[in-house]
Amino acid sequence: MNRRKFISKTALGSAGIGLSAIGLPGTLTSVVSPNNTLNVGLVGCRNMGFGILKHHLSNQGIRCSALCDIDNTILNDRAAEIQKTFDQKPKLFRDFRKLLEQKDIDVVIIGTPDHWHCLMTVYALQAGKHVYVEKPMANTIQECNIMVRAGRYYNKQIVQVGQQQRSSFIFRKAVDLLNNGSAGKLRKINIWANFEYGAGSQIVPDEPVPEGIDFEMWLGPAPERSFNRSRFHGNWRHFWDYGGGLVSDWGVHLLDIGLWAGGLEAPPEKVLVYGGNTFHEPRSRETFDSMSVIYPHNDFVINFDVTGGVQRGPSPWNMPYGLAITGDNATITVDRNKLKIYPEWDAQAKKAKAEDYSFAEGKESHGEHVKNFLDSIRNGTKPACPPETGRNAALHVHIPNLAARTGEPVLIWDETNNRFTNSEKANQLITPSYRKPWTLPSV
Repeated sequence: MNRRKFISKTALGSAGIGLSAIGLPGTLTSVVSPNNTLNVGLVGCRNMGFGILKHHLSNQGIRCSALCDIDNTILNDRAAEIQKTFDQKPKLFRDFRKLLEQKDIDVVIIGTPDHWHCLMTVYALQAGKHVYVEKPMANTIQECNIMVRAGRYYNKQIVQVGQQQRSSFIFRKAVDLLNNGSAGKLRKINIWANFEYGAGSQIVPDEPVPEGIDFEMWLGPAPERSFNRSRFHGNWRHFWDYGGGLVSDWGVHLLDIGLWAGGLEAPPEKVLVYGGNTFHEPRSRETFDSMSVIYPHNDFVINFDVTGGVQRGPSPWNMPYGLAITGDNATITVDRNKLKIYPEWDAQAKKAKAEDYSFAEGKESHGEHVKNFLDSIRNGTKPACPPETGRNAALHVHIPNLAARTGEPVLIWDETNNRFTNSEKANQLITPSYRKPWTLPSV
């Protein structure tokens, strides 16, 4: 089955076709356009996706071929900005499947809510596109598994997950300092994320779908539901059908660095979890505004805490989010702006156990992460955050969320069999049920 016929069938909402039914591994691959130009299409234009597109366009040899969004106002506004800023006039689409039919598109950026990531990534790979997909990689464990298998099956296409801290100097430096022994033997990693928006939005009544919004397409494979602004633009992440709250929104970034520092490349075997809504007033949310998670390992431990509705971090670090990586000789603290080593004191030798180090010129690293993605496409190299890395970070947030949702203070994960050994309630939430006519992809 050729690419156009496949996309046409999916556009008609027919029964899903598994990846195993489409050709041979890696045979559907896009060809980089003449003179090394890469043509990019964006799906989901409102916020982060559009920012990532602009980072793509800041590189030489990149052209915006298409934009897709379910909100007419956003779609037209973003198209006008692209034309004004970059002198390019992309085609506009309301249905991402029509965008995937465009033969000239080499790269697809997926900036949609989390519940769309898996299906769009698989469709894009089947259509021969390289994919930059926002974090967390997907909204459920099984969707993450599918995306990893799809990335391996279509191995000539590059998939980069938008965990951009992997491309940041300041976080790479923190990991290097730990690995070269600056802090001594690793004992504990404390991670925290405290943000006001994590409390959720104000409660408002349902209303008719605003003009110019294709809410049916926005819902997609998620269950049918009435329109409510507190579950829509930006606020969707506080509802299980679309996201995982502050834990998955910020936690996936910070835990990713903790996993990198600790050399952890597999999901947690065990988590100990508290999750609750402790904010002082009711908010529109299903996810938890406060969570504490312990990830025990043989010789060190990771602690992870989130608190929505506040904006200060633990004393003495004075950082609303960050990591404190503690070894025998020092603690390394790091966020996106600064890094500092706090040496322990050797009372017997009367000197510090480690050298001082500080760096306070950090910045957002989306541009570096995008450049790494484009370099991987052009050079055939492994990107900074391939699907396997994205899955690992995602499962470190999905498993605690499942524990809190099911009221299980402890969950034990069996990676070999892709299930929990101590909770059938949690096992029921591993794989999502897609609303017809959408079907969960298979490999």
